[in-house]
Amino acid sequence: MPTTERVCLVMRLRPDRIDDYLAAHEHVWPEMLDALERTGWRNYSLFLHPAEHVVVGYLETDDYARAVTDLAATDVNTRWQAHMSEFFLPPDTDTPTPDAAPTTALRLDEYFHLD
Repeated sequence: MPTTERVCLVMRLRPDRIDDYLAAHEHVWPEMLDALERTGWRNYSLFLHPAEHVVVGYLETDDYARAVTDLAATDVNTRWQAHMSEFFLPPDTDTPTPDAAPTTALRLDEYFHLD
């Protein structure tokens, strides 16, 4: 049985675009939802800290690097990321993300988990 990888991502929103970002997620394209599921993204959730303009994403997958690469290879993801890019600020880091990962997301290191 594959080991489930838990992934947490942090993204910073442009303060003047929070409402537009939230509105875009009220009706996520069905083909984007399908692509996420097909490429191994499970239990994917997004959380907002509006005062800090921060989005926290959480997902589970068998292989995050593969899930990101497979998703990046889809046409719908290319279109979705182009649409979403206007809402984000670059991450506060010099640490590179995987080649196919959104450049706006910073992956956090897991250091504790309660089963």
